[in-house]
Amino acid sequence: MLSIFKKLEWFFKQYWKRYLIAITMLLIVNVLEIIPPRLIGYTIDLIDASSLTNERLFQIIGLFALIIIITYVMSFGWRYNLFGGSQILESLLRRKLMAKFLKMSPSFYERNRTGDLMARATNDLRAIRMTAGFGVLTLVDSVTYLGIIVMAMAFTISWKLTLFALLPLPLLAYLGQILGKKIHAKYMISQKSFGDMNDSVLELIEGVRVTRAFVQEERVNDRFESMTNDVVNKFMAVEKLDAWFKPMTIIIMAISFIISLGYGAVLVNSGEMTIGEIVTFNVYLNMLIWPMFAIGMLFNVMQRGNASLDRVEETLNAEEVIDDPLEQLVPDDTNVEFNAVTFKYPSSDRNNLEDISIRLHRGETLGIVGKTGSGKTTLIKQILKEYPTGEGIIQIGGYQLDQLTKIELRNLIGYVPQEHILFSRTIKENILFGKEDATDEEIDEAIRLAHFTQDIENLPNGLETLVGEKGIAISGGQKQRISIARAMIKNPEILILDDSLSAVDAKTEHAIIRNIQTERQGKTTIISAHRLSAVRHADIIVVLEEGRIIQKGTHAELSQLKGWYYDQLQLQDLNGGEMS
Repeated sequence: MLSIFKKLEWFFKQYWKRYLIAITMLLIVNVLEIIPPRLIGYTIDLIDASSLTNERLFQIIGLFALIIIITYVMSFGWRYNLFGGSQILESLLRRKLMAKFLKMSPSFYERNRTGDLMARATNDLRAIRMTAGFGVLTLVDSVTYLGIIVMAMAFTISWKLTLFALLPLPLLAYLGQILGKKIHAKYMISQKSFGDMNDSVLELIEGVRVTRAFVQEERVNDRFESMTNDVVNKFMAVEKLDAWFKPMTIIIMAISFIISLGYGAVLVNSGEMTIGEIVTFNVYLNMLIWPMFAIGMLFNVMQRGNASLDRVEETLNAEEVIDDPLEQLVPDDTNVEFNAVTFKYPSSDRNNLEDISIRLHRGETLGIVGKTGSGKTTLIKQILKEYPTGEGIIQIGGYQLDQLTKIELRNLIGYVPQEHILFSRTIKENILFGKEDATDEEIDEAIRLAHFTQDIENLPNGLETLVGEKGIAISGGQKQRISIARAMIKNPEILILDDSLSAVDAKTEHAIIRNIQTERQGKTTIISAHRLSAVRHADIIVVLEEGRIIQKGTHAELSQLKGWYYDQLQLQDLNGGEMS
């Protein structure tokens, strides 16, 4: 159970002063709290002996007041340091998780669902915070408070009565350990179920328009209701086990009270104890209820925190499949070369790229075409270093990809992916994501190159228009051009457009391509497209089929050769530029 503190040793070493102050103040409060019951018993004995004077009464009241004030100040101090420390831990782990999420490659997200990762960043971190705050409190307070009270009972009142009254307590510790193990197992199951529900919520929100279009609201709602009921049932299984602690503690403490009153009366009658002492003893025994409850909660909090920390550490310890070299090399140029490259996704059972050889000089444009699923995006992802390189060699500027860090490589690249991810901010903020310190002139130029100027003028708030979550408030073509502007404002040495003109009309596509040709002379461009009109101007065009290059050449050369490119060119010309 206490293994969680070993796992968090790094944190407690870093903030040992805060926890030392908190625990010291907590111990002082615990010592102070045993004094009032003793004063009560002392006062009762004075009353019983008819020796309580006004002066003595005021002294007792003054001591009470002083203890209350000191206890209040000390309680504030330990609470501030202890629970403040737990908030710091949660914040540190949250930042570590975010750094991990930003660092990991796509293969990590293929293995881990978004909903489960969100559960680890919310529910699990909350459980760990509880352990570092309330868990430390219950551990220290239950042990020290219990020890101080028991010593006060045994050494200042009666060791005999203390021994008999506390006989039932080991049973409570034993039952608590059994329940704690069961809670740990059930809690792991419940957290996994919560992650599944989170994932489902994300899918439902993202696909809400499709759900409505197919009139599936009722079926989806029923399925979600079933899932939430399952989550509730699994969490209730944890709460049912947890609910045993309180009645179990009450019953065992009730047995202790019966022993205390029965045997205490015998000791009073025999003259071994006074009435004031038996009253003080029972007040102390009543004070033991909190540490007994704390022990029960301790098992619960520790088991939940331990389970959650295991889940969080599993994510933090996940290894990045792409290692960066120690030496940071910066390519002198942007020549791109594929030499007999063969690649297979970790989850694939066949080669997704096979024997790819391409040489692209700085300032040239590469066009990549082929039917859906032919490997166009996979080829582009090799340049982005998103997956471990397979067989063969990929070079940029004369350096192999393995020799370049991901940051240095991606600083050279402006990338416009197939799926245009926009943030729930203004158009201007989305464009500035490509270059935070860009001037207004640079923003205007990027918008012009993306052929988006007229759209900006027609939008209600211009550049300050909110695009909504994932760009829901604007059209598909506008999303594509904002993404293009975001890449263009970076003025990258290598511009990659991955089917990024599919949602614009032929006139807009032509304008964007013309702007790229004019403004990016001397810089490398790679365009993947379904419409051949987007790559006609390319210096090299490769046609992919099932991960292999089946044709290579310029537009003029491929137009004269019988094959896929020629066939699609005829079909698209007949259909006004669209692929059949």
